[in-house]
Amino acid sequence: MSENDPQAPATRLAQALHYINPVHGAVVPGIEPSSTFARGTNYETPARQVYGRDGSPTTDQAETILADLDAAAGALAFTSGQSAIIALFELLRSGDHVVAPKVMYHGGASWLRRLAELRGIAVTFFDATDGEAMAVAMRPDTRMLWIETPTNPNWDVIDIAAASALARAKGALLAVDCTVAPPVTTQALALGADFAFASATKYLNGHSDMTAGVITTRVADPLWDELRLVRTLQGTALPAFESWLLIRGLRTLHLRFAAASASAQRIAEHFEDHPAVGQVLYPGLSSHPGHAVATKQMASGFGGMLSLRIKGGFDRARHVTTHTRVFLPATSLGGVESLIEHRIAVEPPESVVPDDLLRLSVGIEAVEDLIADLEQALA
Repeated sequence: MSENDPQAPATRLAQALHYINPVHGAVVPGIEPSSTFARGTNYETPARQVYGRDGSPTTDQAETILADLDAAAGALAFTSGQSAIIALFELLRSGDHVVAPKVMYHGGASWLRRLAELRGIAVTFFDATDGEAMAVAMRPDTRMLWIETPTNPNWDVIDIAAASALARAKGALLAVDCTVAPPVTTQALALGADFAFASATKYLNGHSDMTAGVITTRVADPLWDELRLVRTLQGTALPAFESWLLIRGLRTLHLRFAAASASAQRIAEHFEDHPAVGQVLYPGLSSHPGHAVATKQMASGFGGMLSLRIKGGFDRARHVTTHTRVFLPATSLGGVESLIEHRIAVEPPESVVPDDLLRLSVGIEAVEDLIADLEQALA
């Protein structure tokens, strides 16, 4: 939100930045699917686009909305969260050192291990539950500190401002995975991040009907220009139709996130002392070790993601996922439908995720139905 525009972010997002088509007055942005763009008499294209590999006018429109939402100097939309992560890690050079949490999105961790094996990138994974581990992992040659908060699927909370101070002291970049804490609740750039990443497949789109990744930046510098170039060379700009779907989803982000957060809070509180549940992992609980930091940096809710550790171990946890009637047993998060997943089943072999952990993505259904569904499945 600019100084000259006092409207709340929720208002600006709901109206796609007060979009009105200048030709026919439509209030819904259209789709511009062209793969190529004609040049004028001076052999100049009317806008930025030359070829579809670098995006479309619809992509630009989605990125303008995303940058406004995150108070960013720019935004880039990719064909998937993983393609955005790969592009960001392409900024690393052989010999660079990266620090990242042990528990994080497995696709990102797997790519870091690949870089360590093939490119000579040094990687140190730290324990996010240890308050000193992140600082200990930093080195004089650390090029990037990558954090995810809350971490998936344990939902440990990392202090973004503290991470920023560590990165600045070492001259390193700070990149924050904000997939489960989108800008409606966490403004990572304002807290000191250089880059904020999100799998837009999740909350930003919110309808489980497309894949996308988004990176926003605090400053539009030469490094940002390099990141745009990497995306062009990869051919991973988000196409027009998916960009249009993303714009559609963003318009209800505030309502969806608020509903999911409220329901997840009730579910966490209901099962915190349940006889069949060993532990509830959710930063909205006052008993959660990261609750104080989460309260500070998650301004409008703790999100719809929580995990239950089921008494009885692997077999019992798997059994629960086969008996839910409302929760859908599927991978993903942040959609309008609630999902349940025995997480260890999709983790790589080196994962440290407990085998009794069920990851829940709470949607916008009636919370009474969700609680009742988990109760009957546990029974």
